[in-house]
Amino acid sequence: MAASVQSVAKVLWRLTPSVLHPLRIYQPCVQKLCPRVSVSPVFLQSHSFCQAASLHDEAAAQAAETLSRYKEKPWEYLESEEYIEKYGSSPVWTGYRRNHKGGIPPQKTRKTCIRGDKICGNPCPICRDVNIIIHPQNVKLLEQFISPYTGIIYDPTKTGVCMKQQKKLTEAIDASRDHGFLPFQIPYVDFTKEDYSNSHDAVGATPPPASLTAGESWYKWYGEITPDESEVTKVKRKYKAYLK
Repeated sequence: MAASVQSVAKVLWRLTPSVLHPLRIYQPCVQKLCPRVSVSPVFLQSHSFCQAASLHDEAAAQAAETLSRYKEKPWEYLESEEYIEKYGSSPVWTGYRRNHKGGIPPQKTRKTCIRGDKICGNPCPICRDVNIIIHPQNVKLLEQFISPYTGIIYDPTKTGVCMKQQKKLTEAIDASRDHGFLPFQIPYVDFTKEDYSNSHDAVGATPPPASLTAGESWYKWYGEITPDESEVTKVKRKYKAYLK
């Protein structure tokens, strides 16, 4: 009888795991009736394994959907609850410190954090978060790397961004300014009338040759220049053979 019950259990296991769910619930009763029958715990816990696998697949699908959504609209990540819980109101590079030997940090950041499939230890603030994507329309991210006082892009030694991402940031900020997403100031220069005046002899009207007298220079300011006697002597000595 025990062999027949065990063979029936194996058949039910082959049919569907949902049939074994009641058997797992009434396992103590079955053991009391047939103490020689031993049902493997692997068979009884298969339903829980299926549920865990389905939950894992749903989580992976949801993560892939979120990642694809942020790739199309990367500015939505900076407004999400995940970003606020992770960074708050601070920039993404706040508190970042690169791993390096000694107490003095290197003068330049690394060239790149990702080489093929290999990611270096402690990647830069942009490479460590997959959802942070540099885009000309991602204004909130680009503003974190621009000084609000001077409008100059922060040096990578301050933010810790690798050189590859720094180049992308510079190109995205320039494109964003060209398209009008980011403001920029042109320095104002107050020009006076003297800058546009033509009263100076060097830029004024040339006097006619008839008004010149013997020994008078063409320009008035040229006559006020006194040459150095030592330099004149050197020139005369050098071209003595050619002078009459």
